[in-house]
Amino acid sequence: MASSKVQIVEMGLRDGLQNEKVILSADQRAELALRLSRAGMNRIEIGAFVRPDKIPQMAGTAEVIQKVQQLVQQKNISAKTEFSVLVPNEKGMQSALAAGVREIAIFASATESFSQKNINCSIKESFQRFMPVLPLAKKNKIKVRAYLSVCFGCPYEGAVPEKRVVELVKRFHKLGVYEISIGDTIGVATPGQIKSLIQKLKRVVPARKIAGHFHDTRGMALVNILAAYQLGIRIFDTSIGGLGGCPYAPGASGNVATEDVLYMFEGMGVKTGINLDQLIETHKWLSGVMGKTLPSRVGNVGRLQARGPVT
Repeated sequence: MASSKVQIVEMGLRDGLQNEKVILSADQRAELALRLSRAGMNRIEIGAFVRPDKIPQMAGTAEVIQKVQQLVQQKNISAKTEFSVLVPNEKGMQSALAAGVREIAIFASATESFSQKNINCSIKESFQRFMPVLPLAKKNKIKVRAYLSVCFGCPYEGAVPEKRVVELVKRFHKLGVYEISIGDTIGVATPGQIKSLIQKLKRVVPARKIAGHFHDTRGMALVNILAAYQLGIRIFDTSIGGLGGCPYAPGASGNVATEDVLYMFEGMGVKTGINLDQLIETHKWLSGVMGKTLPSRVGNVGRLQARGPVT
């Protein structure tokens, strides 16, 4: 029987913040990492080594990492919490090495149009860009995760052939990445699509290496996660408060909210190791920092509060 425990990869500090108008300081981002870790979040993508003129929200990632490392040394953050960063190329990898991170993420797109809009190169060129990253990661014993964007639909090309997604996932797998995150970047997928693609992916990659990354643009993220879970997927990317969206995907709203996903799994008896009440408190704090109401439903209304006997 498949494990009923799932891993949550918190994306709020990177994918969550990269499309927000409010730019958090390094201190605020480190504080968010601290709060997430204390809530039991043991996998957090903390930032990205990308061009600050393109994505200013990620400027200062090295400083955030330094502050978080200090918190770990002071034992304010558990040493068990794993922090990763997104790197687009060898230059980003060199920055990651200098910062002392132990996990990185690389990325590609499932369509040529999105690849050009997102990183100004073809799919083939995107793989060429991170090819020098892999030997550096191996040499320095750094784990490598991969993201594949627009696996279910592209804002420029529409429907995406499953065969193409499967081939790109196989390519990532052959490169030796330990995990591949399948992205519904514009939140267009339905449970039927999830089941169809994952069944095909499981023929070429072990289910334990597949993660689900679902945006909630059309309100389908939770049912898509449930569909993936029922097919044996046990790793899901989420974002505190439902923050996020892609600056190069018109109309794409945020990632699925961490609080909402935890609420669903908790109700199913599925273990996450994360304290939902503490996460709701973090949601309230972050809402104040961002100066707006965040999309998470559970983060805003909380749990059901007992109000006396029901007759």
